[in-house]
Amino acid sequence: MQSSSDRVLTIVRESHKAAAQLARISGEKRRLGVSVLAEAMEASFDEILEANTIDLEMSREMAVAEPIADWLKLTPERLQMTVSILKQLSKSPDPTRRLINAPYQLEPSQTYCQLIPLGTIALIYEAFPELAAIAAGMCLKTGNSLITRGCSTASNSNQTIATILKKAIANTDLPSSSIEIISPDLGITVQDLVIQDRYLNLVIPYGRPSLVQQVAEKATATVLKTTIGNCYLYWSLSGDLEQARQVIVDSHDSEPDAVNAIEKVLVNRNIKPSALRSLFNSLQQQGFKLRGDETIVEEHPEYLKLMKSGEWRKPYLNKVVAFRYINDLPQAVFWINRYSSGHADCIVTESYQESRQFVRGIDSALVYINTSPKFSRNPEGGEGVFLGMSNQKGYRQGLISVETFTTVKQVVQG
Repeated sequence: MQSSSDRVLTIVRESHKAAAQLARISGEKRRLGVSVLAEAMEASFDEILEANTIDLEMSREMAVAEPIADWLKLTPERLQMTVSILKQLSKSPDPTRRLINAPYQLEPSQTYCQLIPLGTIALIYEAFPELAAIAAGMCLKTGNSLITRGCSTASNSNQTIATILKKAIANTDLPSSSIEIISPDLGITVQDLVIQDRYLNLVIPYGRPSLVQQVAEKATATVLKTTIGNCYLYWSLSGDLEQARQVIVDSHDSEPDAVNAIEKVLVNRNIKPSALRSLFNSLQQQGFKLRGDETIVEEHPEYLKLMKSGEWRKPYLNKVVAFRYINDLPQAVFWINRYSSGHADCIVTESYQESRQFVRGIDSALVYINTSPKFSRNPEGGEGVFLGMSNQKGYRQGLISVETFTTVKQVVQG
């Protein structure tokens, strides 16, 4: 019987071979492969939901944490969104055919860059059973192979979706190991997988900060950190009350994971107390739980509960928003850069000068001015498809799109 190290080595080797083959396969065949995945998923809703029901029942018996339970629960709407994403991917242009300008020219030759696949990508995820299908579509589209490793909480859902994906791939001209699924039942740990840097080109952990940090600490392969929640809003003195309310509420409206949810609000100290009470009332009526530091809680004890100082760095991952007074814009920028997750932070202001200072000062992947940072994997009316968000420095910072699954080859032509 193979040991866990032998089993994982066999899987990553086969996936690595598949990646080399996918890189040589035409974009049209890969596009058709993604289309086949969409058709297979769309025809299997009942089967997937039945497996998911079993996982949900088991999670209740095990008293699984609230955000994980929410992330685990599949609905026809979530599955339909997955199918829509796969269909969008099948229609979009092949990113590996894209040529871009080189950052410099090597005279007298002509220098340009071409996007190429990364190779073999591993996705390690907590709940979110549909993520395997979305990641599989993004990988096939970009000519990469995929290895997924889900959590035991979603084992039935994950295995059902894995079987559907593998059967779909078997009906295409793509390598059978283009998609590999590692079940926790195989005895292969997360660490067993993420140390295979000889064959893995990228590892993407998706879930709570504890999972992301665990993978980042143990991996020898390159890791792309994802992040969820703990986004900040600075409500400037000139900012509109209704605008602030709308930004907060709408940012929590994406399901199942409100990636860019505003969970901390820095309030200019000169905002009228009546405006604050109006905001608190509105948020409470919509099911939000409100917290604050000692100063603001003393002024509004009927609305806010006292928070711990360590909460400024941590996401709540549910409908909780904490408030704090701030003196001015420079102090707000300092506080956000120190405590936010660094992937999506906002300002509500009527001052153009303030908005520019905020953009220049905030050290985050995305900065929003007077608009909701609400995250969507397939924004309505747009052509982009996104797996999640990253606060990691470098060219992969920000929205994780199909381009994130590529790298650049520089070509010098004489």
